Amino acid sequence: MTRTLLLITSAAAALMAAPATAQTTQSEAPTAAAADTFADRRDDIIVTAQKREQTLIDVPQSVSVVSGASLERQQATNFKDYLKLVPGLQLNQSTPGFGRLVLRGVNTGGVASTVAVYQDETIFGSSSGLVNGAILAGDFDTFDIARIEVLRGPQGTLYGANALGGILKFVTNAPDTTKIEARGRASVETTRGGDESYMGSAVINLPLADSLAVRASGFYRKYGGFIDSIGTGGSDRENNINQSDSYGGRASLLFRPTSNFSVQLTGYLQNLNNDAPDAVDADPATGRTLYGRLSQSQFVPNTSRIRYRVYTGVLDYDFGFASIVSASSYSTLNQAYRTDLTSAFSAAIAPLIGPNEFYQHQTTRVRRFTQEVRIQSPSNDRFEWLVGGFYTHETGLIDQLFIPVVPGTLTVVDAPLLGSALAPSRYEEIAGFANATVHFGERFDLTFGGRYSHNDQRADQSSDGALAGGPSTLETARSKEGVWTYSVAPKINFGKQASIYARVAKGFRPGGPNILPPGAPVNLRSFRSDSLISYEVGVKAETQDRAFTIDAALFHIDWTNIQLFGSIGIFNTNFNGGKATSDGAEFTLTARPAAGFTASLNGAYTNAKLKDDTPPEVGGFDGDRLPYTPKFSISGDAQYEWSVGSGARPYLGASVRLVGDQPGSYDAGIFAASGRQPSIDGYVVGDLRAGVDFGRFSLELYAKNINDAAGKTSLDPPSLPLLPNGAAPAGVIRPRTFGATLGAAF
Repeated sequence: MTRTLLLITSAAAALMAAPATAQTTQSEAPTAAAADTFADRRDDIIVTAQKREQTLIDVPQSVSVVSGASLERQQATNFKDYLKLVPGLQLNQSTPGFGRLVLRGVNTGGVASTVAVYQDETIFGSSSGLVNGAILAGDFDTFDIARIEVLRGPQGTLYGANALGGILKFVTNAPDTTKIEARGRASVETTRGGDESYMGSAVINLPLADSLAVRASGFYRKYGGFIDSIGTGGSDRENNINQSDSYGGRASLLFRPTSNFSVQLTGYLQNLNNDAPDAVDADPATGRTLYGRLSQSQFVPNTSRIRYRVYTGVLDYDFGFASIVSASSYSTLNQAYRTDLTSAFSAAIAPLIGPNEFYQHQTTRVRRFTQEVRIQSPSNDRFEWLVGGFYTHETGLIDQLFIPVVPGTLTVVDAPLLGSALAPSRYEEIAGFANATVHFGERFDLTFGGRYSHNDQRADQSSDGALAGGPSTLETARSKEGVWTYSVAPKINFGKQASIYARVAKGFRPGGPNILPPGAPVNLRSFRSDSLISYEVGVKAETQDRAFTIDAALFHIDWTNIQLFGSIGIFNTNFNGGKATSDGAEFTLTARPAAGFTASLNGAYTNAKLKDDTPPEVGGFDGDRLPYTPKFSISGDAQYEWSVGSGARPYLGASVRLVGDQPGSYDAGIFAASGRQPSIDGYVVGDLRAGVDFGRFSLELYAKNINDAAGKTSLDPPSLPLLPNGAAPAGVIRPRTFGATLGAAF
């Protein structure tokens, strides 16, 4: 690591010494991005990683930024689309809206998230594992956002629980009181072996008075299916069953009566409907697709319906010596989905009710209120400080019903109740935090902070039906805990164009009460919080004309009391394990060697593994790699843009992403049978794009996955035989897709 740090330091020094040009910094362009594909973007990159506006180079931690303009040029509207733009960001997903984000390898398959998702000032999803918060990451549509910020490493000081691996923050465009704006986009796509897709989006900004403006946007996206049902057993054969759609919008009102006071109210909604998962039947050990095609076996359609609602109010008042920010939010998340259990239960219950197909219907619901108040100093060159308080209250509910139906239909069999379960829960947290930066002259800064959080949880469970042994109600499960987190980050500045920093930070994830299955050991009544300490060194540097930039970091993570998810018979529950570590490096390089041309390269190396055996119910062993993190991933992008005629600007662009082999979820049975944990093969995927911007109108042509790679995004061997032939569901990326987009702006 020392030798690598010396090489990084040398690179920073070389950049600082590079010849300057007459290019002028433009600090009033907050939507620029390190990964921006616009060819001559050389503005300051503004971020809010430390809850105040700063240039990216001034932030002493690893941060990636992707602008809204870049997302549109890349046709990136969801998690799968923009992974390539952020080094080290991984996604475990088989169904849109059911996503687990992973940063720096911090993932063991537990039910609580390790990457927190924010929309502006609002945390979204659940801090609790009681509603499987790990797969509730908000896959918000990216239309009309200013940028996405990805903060790598623990963010417990300023962002609190569940930010062990980092933060993904959507920063939206605020209403503008100075101009009328309207624009829209319409797209059509065709996918190899699948149906067509159609998309549309529009936004309007209207000043209502000198101090009042409203901004409203909407979108609709219909994605054609590309996976076939192969007609196992009593099910019907059908092509392209995984059709999905996503639609919604945002409305925001800004009131700024004076230069030092503003109030912004925002409402956001999004619906995601999936007729089937983006998953295929695969070998549970290797993840390789069975039956020689993109297909899945289903007796009962595995549909899902997801609803996001986010309502926020942000008040900002500047007293001069300090400003106060109050951020209030109320959010809801509803998931309703079917899981086909015919292979697991149909034969066993046939003697009782006759021929049947069988599924579980589950509704997951989260209601969350959050309040944060911060008082902070203005930015200056001596001492900056911030203190704040945080409160959140969330209620969760899991409602399960086990339903037999007439084969080949969704007509319910006339039979006694076979099974139902109801699990309401509550999570409450209060926290206080402080952060400060001391500037020791122009060369050296020290940023440090701490946070104390206390949470209180409870959960209940009741069940009924023949499969549950009749009606029963379990004793209320409760847990309480308090946790300290901190961060310290010294930074050395080499002028305004280069800096080297180090950072030590702690993050945590709440534990909670366990809802125990019958016969479970009493020592599993609760599971403890897990925490990690991250050690990071990095460099950020750019030439004075920003023709070349580098952002690189090395890290080591020690993770203790890791949370795990395993099986006791046919039931799943939470466990604590021992230790895990993660070592790695990340980098982003951007070059603008000529007017109109931009090339970028980003990559990550991550060696994340267990340091102890897990409980036997989980199936992990000392030395096993942590799930869903490849050792190597690298992405490259290039674009050339030029002017022709009277204002038209054509462009050409291409990108490629390489993802290495990665482990799937732990499975003791597969390890015993094959001597290896489940794994997913690596893949390479390439994209092409071209277009012309005519000013008010634009035309864009693109190809995604031009090489038709068969990439996988998940492999989860089930605890029950859900699929025929011992198969496991494996999430897949969309095959080769061609598309066109027409844009208009007024």
